[in-house]
Amino acid sequence: MTRLTVIVLALCMLVAAAVPASAEIKIGYIDTVKIFANFKETIEAEEVYKKEVEVWKKQAEEMEAELANMREDIQSQSLMLSAEKLAEKKLIFDQDMKDYQKYMQDIFGENGEAARRNKELTEPIVEKINGIIDIVAKEEGFTLVLDSSQGVIVYADKEIDITDMIIARLDTQMETTQ
Repeated sequence: MTRLTVIVLALCMLVAAAVPASAEIKIGYIDTVKIFANFKETIEAEEVYKKEVEVWKKQAEEMEAELANMREDIQSQSLMLSAEKLAEKKLIFDQDMKDYQKYMQDIFGENGEAARRNKELTEPIVEKINGIIDIVAKEEGFTLVLDSSQGVIVYADKEIDITDMIIARLDTQMETTQ
């Protein structure tokens, strides 16, 4: 048994223990991957993010091309240049390579601009989705809502899949706020 499965089973037991014996336990599930794929705000955020990433990638490609040209110049002129001039060109190349590596880390590194921007764009969407899940779960009387995209659910009847209900509510909320 995976650790996640054990945690989910323990959570189910806690929910069952917390609910009075006379109360009905109602479980539902969602597919967050499907919700994200069908929610208009997510699609719009992805488009914005992709455009920004393309700008960063273009800058990186320009830097790479410049480095390749410099490397080629150094190799082709190495026999013609004095040792001093060759060392100077290599020093400039090394500095430009460090600048390129710093740029790549600053933009695409684990805590880089791309990761920060992705978080900035997705956090409000995740909060909105979680809020709707909470509202629907309470309105429909669900005791527990699981996420099938996490690979924890081995089998579940489609009758308790509330994914489309969540998507419809998100779309309705988006229409009313426009």
